[in-house]
Amino acid sequence: MKRLSAVVIGAGDRGMRAYAPYALKFPHELEIVGVAEVNPDRRKQFQKMYALDDQACYARWEELLEQPRMADIAIVCTQDRMHYQPTVRALERGYHVLLEKPMSPDPVECIAMIRKAKEEGRLLTICHVLRYTPFWSAIKENIEQGKIGEVVSVQLNENVNYHHMAHSFVRGNWRRKDTSSPMILAKSCHDMDLLTWIVGAPCSRISSFGSLMHFREEHAPDGAPDYCLDGCPAEHECPYYAPRFYLEEGREEWAPKITEDLTNEGILKALRRCPYGRCVYRSDNDVVDHQVVSLEFAGGATAVFSMCGFTHDNTRTVQIMGTRGEIRGNLIEQRFTVYDFMTQNRMEVRVNAANAQHGGGDLGIIRQFLRDLRGRDKTESLTSARESLHSHMMAFAAEESRLSGGQVVELEAFIRRLEHQMLERLPRK
Repeated sequence: MKRLSAVVIGAGDRGMRAYAPYALKFPHELEIVGVAEVNPDRRKQFQKMYALDDQACYARWEELLEQPRMADIAIVCTQDRMHYQPTVRALERGYHVLLEKPMSPDPVECIAMIRKAKEEGRLLTICHVLRYTPFWSAIKENIEQGKIGEVVSVQLNENVNYHHMAHSFVRGNWRRKDTSSPMILAKSCHDMDLLTWIVGAPCSRISSFGSLMHFREEHAPDGAPDYCLDGCPAEHECPYYAPRFYLEEGREEWAPKITEDLTNEGILKALRRCPYGRCVYRSDNDVVDHQVVSLEFAGGATAVFSMCGFTHDNTRTVQIMGTRGEIRGNLIEQRFTVYDFMTQNRMEVRVNAANAQHGGGDLGIIRQFLRDLRGRDKTESLTSARESLHSHMMAFAAEESRLSGGQVVELEAFIRRLEHQMLERLPRK
């Protein structure tokens, strides 16, 4: 088996701890040979983890991609609004690219990346990692085997978890749509992708409602300071009190996301100066904390999707209703039930993804991407950029509907309008 090599552009949580670790688990399959990361502490940590020489570590992605091609693959994990330029440049330099979702908050950039990958003859795969999990793969297999007949309707709930909501979407990098993406794109393009994959047909109509209901200035406790450590009078009553998040409840999982110094002093120092120590009611966030989407697909199937930041579990639950049966499942429990209307038999399926991020999807997408590259007879991957484009358009349309008060958006007309705008902006040959 030929070992492939990769460089990582953006060594944040996803780059360092989600995708690159495949090389540590399976060193005979993948080698990490370079990194570009602007944060010097994170860059040094990555360098140590993957035993890189100094000359293989760069502060800026431009510096790395100015070098002769160093590897087979570029894994791009920069922030949402920094996806386009390094992806296009990496494709031009001859890299196959694995790109963290979403592709871009700009639909024109999405289509331009697809065009560039085709021009350069490179694979461009989007990290819709849930398709690669044992849980969702097994559900899809049961549907394709006809176990529940034709899919008629789907109810999909994304339970974001109050801790994750406050960390990522109130205090964190995805708190503002002008610096990252709308919530439906940043968090839930996974779900738009799952829905069209499960139904097996393109979306035709969509509408959406949602708002930033709770994490607002007017809900701050009386006397609450801008930062939790500045003497909040509600510290023993507020479920979002930052020191509890990072020193007690979520120390192992969440503290490494805000600082490289995991001592008590290091965490407290970070909470005094970084956005993760802010009062959740006095941040500059503007993305929604709950949203619902109604969808109709070609052929008549329907779906309802609900995203909510006020849940205990961080999971997705699903109910898929078919003409001959029904599937109900819970991702965090790694199990689903298939019910047959004719026999009234109930079959429980338990899958194994123990101690794996995203239910095993993070490792699964790397494994499949390497297989796709070794068998270069494939020009598209399971979550290629071309495949992913439709689910991105669904997210863009859902946000337009939400902002218009829930008006129904016809996808075909919406996409035609965007394509016209794209043609006006894309360089002409």
